[in-house]
Amino acid sequence: MKTWNGVAISTMEGLRPLLIEVQALVSSAVYGTPQRSSTGFDLRRLTMLLAVLEKRCGFRLGIKDVFLNIAGGIKVEDPGIDLALVCAVLSSNEDMPISAKTCFAGEVGLSGEIRPVNRIDQRISEAEKLGFEHIFISKYNKKGLDLNSYSIKITMVGKIEEVFSLLFG
Repeated sequence: MKTWNGVAISTMEGLRPLLIEVQALVSSAVYGTPQRSSTGFDLRRLTMLLAVLEKRCGFRLGIKDVFLNIAGGIKVEDPGIDLALVCAVLSSNEDMPISAKTCFAGEVGLSGEIRPVNRIDQRISEAEKLGFEHIFISKYNKKGLDLNSYSIKITMVGKIEEVFSLLFG
């Protein structure tokens, strides 16, 4: 199975679905105070997501440097990319890549829950069109979604811990 260093995100730019890549690098803080750096994504939101991973999910990232990059120089403000960002950070932290055929669409709440995103049907269709085989979405997006109309595998999750378990065992 082909893997890569980034994670695919299904996002929206206005009314148009768009698939982009997010890259994360997590390493031990060499200089004492851990660094947080983000290109193309709000640094305050990244800090909040890291706090959720630390407090609610038990991942010890407070002593690590975390660098995040949205590939291609794109700036994204869609909270629907939270799940992919979290997965990219966890992938780097665990040093276990995620399949290049997997993408994500979901907002992460303060308790670690995966919240629904708007236009989920368009996000799934675009991922399917571009050849992705698997997409993780919020279980709260199920209402009104016809799962049988897609050939892409759709995994519905409710908490970050579920996603972690499914991706990394």
